[in-house]
Amino acid sequence: MRASGSDENILLEPPRAVTLELALEYIEDDELIEVTARRDSVRKRALTVHEREKMRRAVKKAAAE
Repeated sequence: MRASGSDENILLEPPRAVTLELALEYIEDDELIEVTARRDSVRKRALTVHEREKMRRAVKKAAAE
């Protein structure tokens, strides 16, 4: 049985407003910048874990050849 009040509250920070200039400085090789009329956002090039692993293997294979 859990005691009431022993749970920790997790406070999340609000998302940062990303400008195009900040996003260009921040992104890695495996990320893209999505620019829409309402917002700019940074996302992974391959959205699923499996796609990212496939891309990593392909890069390693190309480097070995």
